[in-house]
Amino acid sequence: MASDASVGEPAAASSCPGIFARAWAKAVSGTSYLPMTQAQLEALLQRLTERLAAALRAEPFDPRIGHQVGAELVAAHIASAEGLGRTVEVIQLRLVRDLGLVADDVEDRMARLLATVATGYAHALRDRTLDEQESIRRAAMVARAQAERALRDSESRFRHQATHDPLTDLPNRTLFTERLAAAIGEPGRGADRVGVCFLDLDRFKVVNDSLGHQVGDALLVSVARRLRRALGEHLVARLGGDEFVILVERTARVDDVVEVAEAALAAVGEPALVDGHELTVTASIGIVERAVAGTTPGELMRAADSTLHWAKAAGGARWSIFDPDRHRTELAGYAISAAIPIAIDRGEFFLDYQPLTSLRDGSLVGVEALVRWHHPELGILRPDTFIGLAEETGLIVRLGGWVLAEACREAESWSAGGGPAPFVSVNLAVRQVHRPGLVQEVRGLLRRTGLPPERLQLEITESTMMSTAEEPVRALRVLADLGVRIAIDDFGTGYCNLAYLRDLPVTELKVAGEFVAGLRAPAVDPASRTDERILASLVSLAHALDLTVTAEGVETAGQADRLRAIGCDAGQGWYFGRPGPADRLPGRAPALSTAAVGPDGSGRV
Repeated sequence: MASDASVGEPAAASSCPGIFARAWAKAVSGTSYLPMTQAQLEALLQRLTERLAAALRAEPFDPRIGHQVGAELVAAHIASAEGLGRTVEVIQLRLVRDLGLVADDVEDRMARLLATVATGYAHALRDRTLDEQESIRRAAMVARAQAERALRDSESRFRHQATHDPLTDLPNRTLFTERLAAAIGEPGRGADRVGVCFLDLDRFKVVNDSLGHQVGDALLVSVARRLRRALGEHLVARLGGDEFVILVERTARVDDVVEVAEAALAAVGEPALVDGHELTVTASIGIVERAVAGTTPGELMRAADSTLHWAKAAGGARWSIFDPDRHRTELAGYAISAAIPIAIDRGEFFLDYQPLTSLRDGSLVGVEALVRWHHPELGILRPDTFIGLAEETGLIVRLGGWVLAEACREAESWSAGGGPAPFVSVNLAVRQVHRPGLVQEVRGLLRRTGLPPERLQLEITESTMMSTAEEPVRALRVLADLGVRIAIDDFGTGYCNLAYLRDLPVTELKVAGEFVAGLRAPAVDPASRTDERILASLVSLAHALDLTVTAEGVETAGQADRLRAIGCDAGQGWYFGRPGPADRLPGRAPALSTAAVGPDGSGRV
């Protein structure tokens, strides 16, 4: 009777679970990604095979073992539909045979066991899917939380970067501008005053160039720390590079800001040990203090910047206070210098000429070309209005080139009524003398205009001639060899060594008007006699070097007579003629004349 209710022992002693487990492993291999070796898979399936066999033999029969087997298959990642299908197929076809199981109801038990295996498999797969979905959901929530936290941190850093300098941790230009705008535009503060100190380290580039940018950055950090410590009640910001700015709110007078500037200079000047280097630096500060009403942050900063440059130009290591009159003058100067190139193109410049007259016979020996500007808004501008600006900006090279070309062009057509035609004398700026192409420029002008070289005189300043640079002197020698006259202008105002003139290609000295002015006093005046002796010595030494001498600033007949008596060759000044167009040049100056004197006492206008 027992054989009707249970599964019997194996029919063949040689049958074992290992044979079936290997067949099962072969069937499911490749149906899913299995994170185990083939041997590990066979060991797992052999254990499950033994549990299935035990379930089929058990009395009473309990198919729930199939649920556990199905769940373990899923847990082992045999979790695809194909894997389940092959599992059911191999169990149904081979389990009973391979294990030699015999019983009257074995097929019924097998069917019920397979059903529970499939059910357990499905439930486990569903649970795993739900678990994976939950894990994904939680992972997504964690990732989103991390992303939001990273975004907040990033925004915060963008704000530890948008408003603060990353090197010194001081407020940067953005934050300073916001605070300055608030100090000016906040309601109810229209009656307040505000001050700004614009600070720049002196010669900071030397630190970077000699010790490296790493030391330079460390020095900036040290300076920032000292400024913050000394001026803690005020906003100190770094604008960039070695520029710092200090906001002084609710000032009562400019002295309040001066005190802050002096404290800042003292803090910067403290010796600092930076990367093993003991460094001491100075700073320059531009100070602006004014009522907040009627001003803007931009105007304040521009004014402070200009004032900083004044402090720099004065030698540095100091503060300067904004001067509105000086500022207006500089702005007007910038406007004039910016208009020079356009004025040249429009033909707004023209030349006047002043006579250079022989003191022996009163004949016209030469003329000096003096540039004028017919400004469309400001009228006729004298050279002292724009020449200095042109030299500062480098525009003097183009303007001086135009003057030289125009003077050569006009002088070529002059005649002297039967006598030798006068030469034209043109001033050369320092930048022109140092230009590599000076010789080629002059040669080309002489060739194009047809002006003989001996009728061109180039006037060079005393400081230019005393330069140690060899190239400019070599260029002047070449021009002198061509026949061009070379004169030293305003001689006596510098530090010229007469002995040095022996080796220079100079043909004429133009004595500065300061010496000639002393000759206006009576000859018995001691100071006048001293000036006369100085002039006589200069003339004597110049003649010993085969140089001619022209005295500038001659304004009276008495001066002309005394200059003639000491042997001076020529004179220039209002006594002999005012500057004017070429067609008004005199052929011969009167022996005696009463001439007006220029407002500055100068003979050249």
